[in-house]
Amino acid sequence: MNKKVVLTGDRPTGSLHIGHYFGSLINRRKFQEEYNTYIMVADVQALTDNWDNPEKVRNNVFEVAADNLAMGLNNDVNIFIQSQIPQIAELTVLFSNLVTINRLKRNPTVKTEIEQKKEKFGQEGESLTFGFLGYPISQAADITVVRANLVPVGEDQLPVLEQTQEIVEKFNKLYKQNVFPYPKPILSESPRILGLDGNAKMSKSLNNCIFLKDDPETTIAKIKVAKTDSEASIFYDLTNRPEVSNLILLFSLVNNIDIKTAEKELVGMNFSSFKLKLAQTMNIYFQEFREKRQEIINHPEQVWSRLEQGKLNVLFEAEKTMNELRQAMKINY
Repeated sequence: MNKKVVLTGDRPTGSLHIGHYFGSLINRRKFQEEYNTYIMVADVQALTDNWDNPEKVRNNVFEVAADNLAMGLNNDVNIFIQSQIPQIAELTVLFSNLVTINRLKRNPTVKTEIEQKKEKFGQEGESLTFGFLGYPISQAADITVVRANLVPVGEDQLPVLEQTQEIVEKFNKLYKQNVFPYPKPILSESPRILGLDGNAKMSKSLNNCIFLKDDPETTIAKIKVAKTDSEASIFYDLTNRPEVSNLILLFSLVNNIDIKTAEKELVGMNFSSFKLKLAQTMNIYFQEFREKRQEIINHPEQVWSRLEQGKLNVLFEAEKTMNELRQAMKINY
């Protein structure tokens, strides 16, 4: 009862990949021992830039849930679908009164994504929706609806959490009640995994990743064509040799060794042999996970049962939160 609450989640825009695994999923097994853990399948957030392709989002809800459950999460972990919690939408509307448009546009994460949209679609006004601009408010509602104390984030998502912190402070001060705890970040200690094409990160949309559901043959084929360089030797230099360094990082992770030890093991090896060794080791590393995931896929009713139980648990906590909020805001008619 005295455990702190942690909330994390994934956008169901595709199956999860090994970047997600080492960056966040692997930590969720630790969280379940230390915290009351909530994992959200963020389908509403995914629709902010997939509003014209709802089938894509819907089809991947199951895939993302299966990826999470294959990690061996116990029954105390609440995994749920965002759109099934109407209190999140209610909170989003109420919080929107506490944040100015200019503040949203100054959010570094939002600014970066707006610039990306300009490059892709042209003028900002033609492509920027209210839902997209306001997603940091929606994320604040996700976090506060279960009154999370801790939120795992990468450094690039810190500005979004800072927005939540501002909203919490402003709300509690304005209505003179500490309805919401001040959420703090849990920064990932895992290094960022680049895309196999050398892109700054693995991305489902760029098709430069190894999915957790990939079979051994697919894994070998993807690593075989991973980008390297013209150097003859294999050594770690993230600044000058990011693609090769990324593969060495992956080798160290699946062997549970540090970078220096990995480099020593690869001395004298050519790229072809290195890639094959990496792929084979990765397949061994993920064998148990893949078997567990396939077992889950074979019994889809178990996935939907966990999502249903998670929904019921979150609805109970969310309504307790809203009762306190309505009382503080004098709308508890």
